[in-house]
Amino acid sequence: MLTDRVLFIDGEAIILDKPAGLPVDAPRDGSLSLENHLSSLTFGFQRWPLPVHRLDRDTSGCLLLARNPKAHKRFAAAFEAGTVEKRYLAVVDGVPEAEDGLIDLPLGKTSTRERGWRMVVDPKGKAARTHWRRVQVVGARALIAFTPETGRTHQIRAHALYGLGMGIVGDPVYGASDGAGMLLHSYRLSVPREGKPPAEAIAPLPERFTKSGFAYGED
Repeated sequence: MLTDRVLFIDGEAIILDKPAGLPVDAPRDGSLSLENHLSSLTFGFQRWPLPVHRLDRDTSGCLLLARNPKAHKRFAAAFEAGTVEKRYLAVVDGVPEAEDGLIDLPLGKTSTRERGWRMVVDPKGKAARTHWRRVQVVGARALIAFTPETGRTHQIRAHALYGLGMGIVGDPVYGASDGAGMLLHSYRLSVPREGKPPAEAIAPLPERFTKSGFAYGED
């Protein structure tokens, strides 16, 4: 039940801990998506809440829903303005030598018949900047905290591969899918609001991370 995965709720916003495997948008194959669950997330309101942003199907963690159209407009403007604070956690297949850094690589979309579409480094693409910090090392893999300045499609996934030179574990596009799921998680989300405290939440690290020996408890 998604009602058990609500991390934050008030009259304007819901922050949901989206499970991996659940797409935000309805897939073409007709399988279940977040849309099929919105009627259960009204919590006494007549309107269904609507997602303000997107997480990839296999990415878990903090997802913001707006409970009315005016709030949706304000929240969307905050994402567009880059004032929303986001932190992602990911396990990469390798260990960066540096402890932290900034990945500043513009991204553009490309598509081939064999591999489908993906984001690649493109000097003519949209600006994309991601701060990163090495948090924990287990064997030949590392847990990385990513803090994006911009919100490009697949930004964390692409920057891990092209910026760090190592894909996210389980990523079927930019890494190597191992059947256990992609180890990318939207850990923290904080959305500023005028005249009131931000809508913010932390989504605990999922079991698929802890089973691999990784832990994270920073706020």
